[in-house]
Amino acid sequence: MAIITVLSGSYCHHNEIVSALSQKLGYRLLDDNLYTLASEKSHVSREKLVHSMSGAGLARQRESKDRLKALAYLEAALAELIKDDNAVLSGCAGFLIPGNIAHVLKVGIVADLKYRTAQAVKSDGLAEADALAKIQDYDREITACARELVSKPVYDESLYDIVIPMDKTSPEAAVRLICDHAQSDAIKTTAWSQAQVADFLLSSTVKVVLTEAGHRVDVFSDNGHVVVAINEHSLRMGHLQEKLKRMASEVPGVTEVTTKLGPKYSSSTINPWESIDAPPKVLLVDDEKEFVQTLSERLKNRNLESSIAYDGEQALEMLERDVPDVIVLDLLMPGIDGIETLRRVKQSHPEVEVIILTGHGSDREQSAAEDLGAFAYLRKPVNVNELAQVMKQAYARRRRNQ
Repeated sequence: MAIITVLSGSYCHHNEIVSALSQKLGYRLLDDNLYTLASEKSHVSREKLVHSMSGAGLARQRESKDRLKALAYLEAALAELIKDDNAVLSGCAGFLIPGNIAHVLKVGIVADLKYRTAQAVKSDGLAEADALAKIQDYDREITACARELVSKPVYDESLYDIVIPMDKTSPEAAVRLICDHAQSDAIKTTAWSQAQVADFLLSSTVKVVLTEAGHRVDVFSDNGHVVVAINEHSLRMGHLQEKLKRMASEVPGVTEVTTKLGPKYSSSTINPWESIDAPPKVLLVDDEKEFVQTLSERLKNRNLESSIAYDGEQALEMLERDVPDVIVLDLLMPGIDGIETLRRVKQSHPEVEVIILTGHGSDREQSAAEDLGAFAYLRKPVNVNELAQVMKQAYARRRRNQ
């Protein structure tokens, strides 16, 4: 039998569907058990664990040790809970399950905005404008979770085995469809898929040990061979690697430990581009001439050359002559504003990564920028070293896509 994860848009009959699935298949509901078990293991309150998975918690904590610790314990609790099959898990916690576990059925439940708004008005008695605002708040939450946990848009179809549009499907039909898939041979538990769960349990246990000791790591396991990906800088990297190997090898079930630099590793050097063969072509777009010229000079001191445009129209003209890798874009500009500039950049050159840097943005503009594909949304004043690191991450994704 299967493990079913369900990520649903708001007002898409989520509770009705999940409850019916549990009753029809006789499956356990893991949601409450997950946070209870993680709280018992970590001695962190359920409220803090729930907050660590929320959009607000992810946005504020990001790579803080408290959040990394919370996520490590949630992974470990989840790995323990899915040792036994026949379970349903709701929400973004499903993103914590590795994609190689074959008997996990990942379900996305969606509907268009018109349908969801009508459902909100009908079920909660909300005014249409209030219903729309509530739906957008929820979408921002799950969008932030997906971006942080799997680095993809929350409604990316590659995240799910099946996606069910509720504006075209009844809840009863949705339940039947999910049950049919859950009971198919493709989702059947096998010795191989059980071994993947065992690997997940071992890697998450090691991650808890290392995270508790204050280390920033990702951990992977293959039949007792553990790989520790290091996401922190150390002046004594060799010493750190040996320490992590020693700690990981003490976990029961670990037979071998390998370390490597992880995807989030960054050097503390002033030059964030030293590990990159060729620095990116950068375009800074801001109508505040003194600010953008100063920013360009400060980036130059970090071995990063940049071109400058003073408005959206000039930026689009420069884009056609010489396509940059990364654009740092202000929002409030005369003529073509930042949101429209972003839209046109992504239409003509979707491969270009755009970082919004603004002193006047609102939550609505941030949501619009993210929906249009902005890589990051930063507010002035900004620490130049932090900006340079975000630019490095944007360029790394640009190169991966190439």
